[in-house]
Amino acid sequence: MEVQLPHDLNIYQDIFKEFYLSKHSGRRLMWQNSLGQCVLKADYPKGKKELSVSLFQTVVLMLFNSSDRLTFQEIKDTTGIEDKELRRTLQSLACGKVRVITKDPKGRDVEDDDNFCFNADFSAPLFRIKVNAIQLKETVEENTSTTERVFQDRQYQVDAAIVRIMKTRKVLTHTLLITELFQQLKFPIKPADLKKRIESLIDREYLERDKANSQIYNYLA
Repeated sequence: MEVQLPHDLNIYQDIFKEFYLSKHSGRRLMWQNSLGQCVLKADYPKGKKELSVSLFQTVVLMLFNSSDRLTFQEIKDTTGIEDKELRRTLQSLACGKVRVITKDPKGRDVEDDDNFCFNADFSAPLFRIKVNAIQLKETVEENTSTTERVFQDRQYQVDAAIVRIMKTRKVLTHTLLITELFQQLKFPIKPADLKKRIESLIDREYLERDKANSQIYNYLA
């Protein structure tokens, strides 16, 4: 996920990249921005704090070093953070339990015309504070897409289990094969999805249907 880092952070990345490549020739260094964590020193009127935040939260907060008030669009244009991720990031900073910046107008959702300000009234009993990210709810389409991707990752395990069972048993009915698969597989799966994998293996000539009974499978060596 792309992000436009502040100049100071770019300098540190370049220093580390030069160091890393000097130790490991022939390698390529790639930054996973969504996994980055930082500790920011924050100087509030009511006391100094250390904020434990994600890289995206860091990039947003560092904008307030030069501005006390920014619009959603200004933050989006400056940081280059993807729209959905930026809304989640701003929610965690301005709408969560730890509100290190404020949102105008107030509300739980981040809208296109919202404004964000440095929270001069922020105070907390602890010196170091962790600002937790907010988890967005998946839409029905996203949930379906996630389920499909998980099954695609697992289909190789299913194929291997079918071949393993059939190699041992040689001949097996559809019902018994499905039963043994449910016993061996360590994750939930629908019978219809198992049938699809069996059909795929038949197409690839690992198995065949018995000519006398289509509900019986024969293993092909």
